[in-house]
Amino acid sequence: MATAMPVATVTNAVNAVNAAWFVRRTEVETLQVDLRTLVELLGGDAGNEPRGGERFAVHRVARGATLLHESAHAQTLFVVQTGSFKSVKTAEDGYEHVLGFAWPRDLIGYDGLYREHYAFGAVALEDSRVIALPMAGLTLLRQRSAALDAALQALIARQLAHAGEIAEVMSAVAADARLARFLVQLSGRMAERGQSPRRLLLRMNRRDIANHLGLAHETISRSLRLLCDRGWLRVDNRDIEILDPAELRRCARSTRGAAEESGQALACAA
Repeated sequence: MATAMPVATVTNAVNAVNAAWFVRRTEVETLQVDLRTLVELLGGDAGNEPRGGERFAVHRVARGATLLHESAHAQTLFVVQTGSFKSVKTAEDGYEHVLGFAWPRDLIGYDGLYREHYAFGAVALEDSRVIALPMAGLTLLRQRSAALDAALQALIARQLAHAGEIAEVMSAVAADARLARFLVQLSGRMAERGQSPRRLLLRMNRRDIANHLGLAHETISRSLRLLCDRGWLRVDNRDIEILDPAELRRCARSTRGAAEESGQALACAA
C-alpha cells in the first residue's frame, strides 16, 4: 500500500523543479518562513501551529519586475510579505489593463487554485518580497493545518469581495466621483492592515490609477486638483492625506455630476 509523501518532501521537490522558473525574474533569499509564521502573516490563528516544520522560500522581486505572467502554467501561490504589485491583463491589441493592486497579506495567483493557467499577470510596484507556496502539496498541507486553510479561505473571500468593488467604482460616471471611490476603498484596505486610513502613500503612479479607473492620465490629475480645491484632500506627489473623510465618502456615493464651477463639472459639488 502506497504511503503519502510528506508535505515537506513535496514542497522541496516542487521548489527544485521550479527553481529555474523563479530565477528568471526573482531573487531567492536565504530567509525562509515556517508554517506558524505564514499563518500569522495571513492573519490566522496560529496558536496550535508549532515552530519549525514545513518551510517556504521568500523571493525578492525588484521594482518593475514581473512576478508571474498571464496565461503561464499555475504552479505557485504567492503571499505578499512586503511591497506591492499591480495585476495586469493584456488585450489582443496589446493594450495592458491594470485590474487591481496587491498589498502585504494579499494573495497573488490564487486563481491558479481553480484553473491550470493564471488569468492575469503581476508586476512589482516597488522592491517587494513574496512567500512562495507551491500548489503541488498545498491541498495536503491545508488538510493538515486547519489554521492555514481557514486563513486562506478568508483571504480569498476578502479579495473576491474587493474585486467586486471595482464594478462599483466604474459605475460612477464622473471622474472625480470615480477617483473618490477608489481612494475611499484604498483607505479601507489600509485600515484593514492597521495603517492610517487618512494618510495614503500611493505606490502606483497616476498612469496606473488612470488605467485602472478607465480615465485619461490628465483627468486623474485634474480630478485630484478638484478634490483638493474642495478641501477634502492634500496631495504632495504620491502622498495623499484625506482631510475630510465624510465629504470624500459623500463624493464617492455620487454617481453623476451636475454642478458647474469655474466652467468645470464637479460631480461632488454640493
